[in-house]
Amino acid sequence: MKKMRNAKGFTLIELMIVIAIIGILAAIAIPMYRTQTCKARLTEVTNAMSNVASAIVAYYNENGEFPPDSGTVDKIKSDLGVGLPTKNGRIDKAKWTKSSREIDVTLGTIAGCPNTVNGKDLILTANTDTNTGSIYWDWSASQGFPSAYLPKK
Repeated sequence: MKKMRNAKGFTLIELMIVIAIIGILAAIAIPMYRTQTCKARLTEVTNAMSNVASAIVAYYNENGEFPPDSGTVDKIKSDLGVGLPTKNGRIDKAKWTKSSREIDVTLGTIAGCPNTVNGKDLILTANTDTNTGSIYWDWSASQGFPSAYLPKK
């Protein structure tokens, strides 16, 4: 009988342990990747809404009042000079309402985002500081929208 010298390779148990570790890492990483992908796609929308907010503040500073209502994406673009990303289903509808001081954007079906995000409204509300007269903005969303996807203040 021949002796085996310097047997090289992995045992079956070592391979099973490596596969189990890869499985655990994948179980953690895949949901986190999906969340971050959705947040990245929503960033385009929130940045566009912030640009609209800046245009509204500029209008307010020049005219001493908030701009009139803009009920569509095209009206916002013509009145305030700010475009919104309507490609790839990012934004279905958008409006600025003077009386409530809200920029209300209805999201489309955004690839990689859960149904709790798709089709919901993101709202940016203008508030005026009574002491300084400066304008600040608060984020909110329609009911059922996960708070993890809302932008930080």
